Amino acid sequence: MASEYRAGLKDGLAIGVGYFSVSFTFGILAVNGGLSALTAGLISLTNLTSAGQFAGLTVILAHGSLFELALTQLVINLRYALMSLSLSQRLGPAFTTRRRMVVAFANTDEIFAVAMGRSAALTPAYMYGLATLPILGWTGGTLTGAVASGVLSAAVRSALGVALYSMFIAIIVPPMRGLKSVRYVVAAAVAVSCVLAWSPLSRFISSGFAIIVSTLAAAGVGAWLFPLHLKSGGPAPQSESEVSAL
Repeated sequence: MASEYRAGLKDGLAIGVGYFSVSFTFGILAVNGGLSALTAGLISLTNLTSAGQFAGLTVILAHGSLFELALTQLVINLRYALMSLSLSQRLGPAFTTRRRMVVAFANTDEIFAVAMGRSAALTPAYMYGLATLPILGWTGGTLTGAVASGVLSAAVRSALGVALYSMFIAIIVPPMRGLKSVRYVVAAAVAVSCVLAWSPLSRFISSGFAIIVSTLAAAGVGAWLFPLHLKSGGPAPQSESEVSAL
């Protein structure tokens, strides 16, 4: 059991380091927006979702309603339900309901990818070890950024704030270069966001609902223009040419 936990710690080390750097920016943005360092840390400790937290922070700072906040999280984090369903197929009888709940809480994109890519059987000890450093890294990075925001100069805080947008650009650009479908979806999201921000509709739609509408509209455009008709049991297409061949 101890060896399995150590194996999980080893596999989660890189994830924890990456989470620390990203959540550092979240801590700065949260404190600059008026939240306390403790509140920012508790948000990261109880959520463990990067895109969801940044979107939720936008709603909170815009004084959005709890309904907007909940709906935003549902839309953005719905993929975790699908990943948990897939991961549950690899969890044996040793995973009781309580243990499955712990795994579901820590099931992020990166943890899911590492767990699914492991050739050996998944054990509770391994999954706990895999989640330990990412949770510590995400929470610790948030607290460090929140505390550092009171020490760093305004210029440095502003520069670090750009890291968030750089991260999103780094996530979006590579698949855009290889897949026309992603380019259309991103263009749709940008177009809807601009309409909501610059048209008279901005007086009636809050920033929280703007995120929800943009996300749903872009996803709808992608599903309409690029439906995937996968063969039964076949792998999902990985490139534009494979999509066209379906």
